[in-house]
Amino acid sequence: MRISRKKRPEKIGLQYRINEEITSPQLRVVDDEGNFLGIMALNEALQISRDKAIDLVEIVPKANPPVAKLIDYGKFKYQKEKELKKQKSQQKTVEVKGIRLSLRIGEHDFDLRTNQAIKFLEDGDKVKVELLLKGREKGRPDLCREVINGFVKKVGEKTSVKIEQPLNRQGGKFFMIIAPNK
Repeated sequence: MRISRKKRPEKIGLQYRINEEITSPQLRVVDDEGNFLGIMALNEALQISRDKAIDLVEIVPKANPPVAKLIDYGKFKYQKEKELKKQKSQQKTVEVKGIRLSLRIGEHDFDLRTNQAIKFLEDGDKVKVELLLKGREKGRPDLCREVINGFVKKVGEKTSVKIEQPLNRQGGKFFMIIAPNK
């Protein structure tokens, strides 16, 4: 019996041509200190890189002629990966947090959910305010609108809010999405 194993996905990251992988006959060559050495043939640039015992890395392949830099490829790749990690860590993902209300909600529960929504909005997240209707409540959509609008008004008193998606009805459920106003 043969056991199949899943292959790990290869990292799709930085892809640079180095040394003999470079195909362009002419290159703009820059040294490791950023000094422009001029436009030269590939063979000449490779010879310079061999003499200095460092790599020739094609940095901007779409330029005319492409830009290549004389640097240590390992250090260069490490620096680029570090920059990518830093950019990823600085990105803030906005989540949509949910708050559920009902027509028969008590005053204390209402205040509790209001404070929770304010905390979510201050963290930069969006809030989806839902109100589920059961049984005979479905015949009173006007009360539902009052409860949700009162909730949004109370949250708006304590923090700046914008309505991202107005009040909608889907079957026995009303919902509205609010976001922090920046």
